[in-house]
Amino acid sequence: MSGLSGLESVTPVLVSDLGFEAYTALSALERSGFQLVATLAVAVVVLGLLQGYGPTTVSTARRSPVISVCVGLPSVLVVVGLTSVGYLLVGTSLGTFFGIPMAVFGAAVLVVLTVLGFVTIGRAIAARLGRDRLWVGVVVGSAVAGLAGLSIPLTVAVAGMAGMLGLGAGARVLVSTGGVSRPDERTVPPANKI
Repeated sequence: MSGLSGLESVTPVLVSDLGFEAYTALSALERSGFQLVATLAVAVVVLGLLQGYGPTTVSTARRSPVISVCVGLPSVLVVVGLTSVGYLLVGTSLGTFFGIPMAVFGAAVLVVLTVLGFVTIGRAIAARLGRDRLWVGVVVGSAVAGLAGLSIPLTVAVAGMAGMLGLGAGARVLVSTGGVSRPDERTVPPANKI
């Protein structure tokens, strides 16, 4: 058996064992605990590593959630499509070069920005209760993800909303240029100063 054909025969088995069947085989409390711990861990790591981008994404989504969801819906479709195509390419001869990077990149972006969406939801709930802090949003957002784990349809709905919120805000932060939010950097003077 050559090395390439041995790798191709093992890769789909390894990837398929991490799928939806394994997730649905867990009990409701196991799913809930897994989602709570995973969301908390990813949020702490992402907000710790991306200290400028992470909190900016959360505050952008918190400041204008409707715009973030409107931008996030097509963003989710694109990222899920990219990840799905990468996953489908893994079993082919192009999988090593194209499929694996597409699947890994798409899954990483989707997970990270969905967790930031959960942090935004948690921060919005915490603000209603009188605590508008980022760390409280991490804890409450993780609790929301954990509670959503009690039901699979609820998980899909809440994670979909968090994904749209996070990906929309993430895309808005990536393409923002400052705009008119910094008046000292304007190239054209404002109309009332002429």
